[in-house]
Amino acid sequence: MSNFVDECALNVRGGDGGAGCVSFRRESHTPMGGPDGGDGGSGGDVWLVADRNVASLLSFRDHPHRRATSGSHGSGRKRHGARGRDLEVPVPIGTQVRDRDGQVLADLIGHGDRWLAAEGGVGGKGNARFLSNRRRAPGFAEQGEEGEERWVWMELKLLADVAIIGFPNVGKSTLISRISAARPKIGDYPFTTLEPQLGVVRLGDGPDAFEMVVADVPGLIEGAAEGRGLGHRFLRHVERARVLLVLCDLSPFAELSPSAQLDVLLDELGRYQPDLLERPRLVVGSRADLAEPSVLEAWAPGAALSAVTGEGVDGVLGGLRRLVEAARLDDGVPEGFVTLRPVPEGVQVVRHDDASFEVVGRAALRAVGLSSLEDPDALDEARRRLDRLGVDRALARAGARDGDVVHIGAFSFTFESADQLDVQPFDEPAARRAAVRGDVDGGGS
Repeated sequence: MSNFVDECALNVRGGDGGAGCVSFRRESHTPMGGPDGGDGGSGGDVWLVADRNVASLLSFRDHPHRRATSGSHGSGRKRHGARGRDLEVPVPIGTQVRDRDGQVLADLIGHGDRWLAAEGGVGGKGNARFLSNRRRAPGFAEQGEEGEERWVWMELKLLADVAIIGFPNVGKSTLISRISAARPKIGDYPFTTLEPQLGVVRLGDGPDAFEMVVADVPGLIEGAAEGRGLGHRFLRHVERARVLLVLCDLSPFAELSPSAQLDVLLDELGRYQPDLLERPRLVVGSRADLAEPSVLEAWAPGAALSAVTGEGVDGVLGGLRRLVEAARLDDGVPEGFVTLRPVPEGVQVVRHDDASFEVVGRAALRAVGLSSLEDPDALDEARRRLDRLGVDRALARAGARDGDVVHIGAFSFTFESADQLDVQPFDEPAARRAAVRGDVDGGGS
């Protein structure tokens, strides 16, 4: 089983908010103590954090669920519940997060980049918060809000200075194992490499030392841009590379000529993402130790190497260094992004097929999220909150009439409007005659 995973689903859920407490002071010499219920603590949030020490998404393959801690409930003597701890989920640098519709929510390409994946629920208010001149002994509190839960899809796109691309079995793995400490699987058969490999190449010593990250991308075949041979999964890791090293097999064992290989590779890159053709690239012939002299002389780009003998490797590394240095100056520091999700305001009314109505919205759910709606004071408080949100007006605009069933969260109510709408049918001929009379009267004055 592979230890490298570059795509997976993730379920995240914020912690639930703690419930507010219903409590009254009970002390000596204070027989009629007032309410002193504390508030519940808010639930913890779930954050995705890019970490350079995480190499792949392997930890999410068998365990895709991540949940933050819930807040504690409030208690008497106005003691508030503790807030739930936030959960930071480390992900590899280069992780891209999408929702179920495929929209990109975050692109975490720098160490420490973070994105709020699931927000914790707000803690409920204790009964001490509902004390007023009209309500001297509130016997209800507010329930805690449930944490946000969602499924997201994560894709890892490797960050490298150089991406080595070519047909299967052209010597990519042998080359990266020679120029770096990476040890990929090497074999004399196609598709030896089924997962990308990263290697750090160090050139020179002292103050002139130069380092670059090289990625060995699994071999591409014709039709990779359409997904043939897992082409999309492989090409994904080429997107962020600053420089492309294109290897064309010069040996007599290649199925296509070197120039034909180059045409196919560039065509696949262009069809997958056209701007990849504008990326700085170095075209090199590989397996030069097996090539015929006539093939080496006819090789148009000129540069050739043998990863086995080391012939031509130093010259190729020097050319890559110059391209990478220039690309770094042009690109600067790469920046990721996160999608900010504004908190929806107000309420919305949805009409169901059974002629009932449902009021949706965070504010509406919190308006009825009290400990006991059987308490008259609690029911008055819920009604006051709904009136302030304009729920009655929204229901009337949606066509609700007295006696209709209205759902808000887990509760169902019977709609009773204080204002009856008097709707009269529109009489077009009468309206036209009235307009004509108005014009005539206006002209005679």
